[in-house]
Amino acid sequence: MLQDPAIRNPIAITFGAIAGALSRYYLTLWFAQRFGTGFPYGTFFINLTGCFGMGLFITLALERLTTIPPEVRLLVTTGFLGAYTTFSTYGLESVVLLRNQHFLTAGFYWIGSAFLGLICVQLGVFLGRLGK
Repeated sequence: MLQDPAIRNPIAITFGAIAGALSRYYLTLWFAQRFGTGFPYGTFFINLTGCFGMGLFITLALERLTTIPPEVRLLVTTGFLGAYTTFSTYGLESVVLLRNQHFLTAGFYWIGSAFLGLICVQLGVFLGRLGK
């Protein structure tokens, strides 16, 4: 039963996600306590370290340590880094688009995600306040 990837993969992702979410939570608290909340230091640090971790791990897993089992890859990338910060996935996907010379698509994805993401947050705030 535990040899079945349909069971192993979600379990691996779950364990990674728990660790990633807790790491994000406690790092955010730590940065807020040390540096205040005038700038989102915690999120900034998490986004940068998540991107670094994604680049390092994917390169090692695909180019140097190819024997890393698929469920461990999922635990680290989709699970841990996905819960730690989705910004790392955004960074990886942007790099892949650029490497494949899909410059227009990469530019739209890169700028569009940030710009449209801000608009969507504002839209959510607006809709959340309707009828208040």
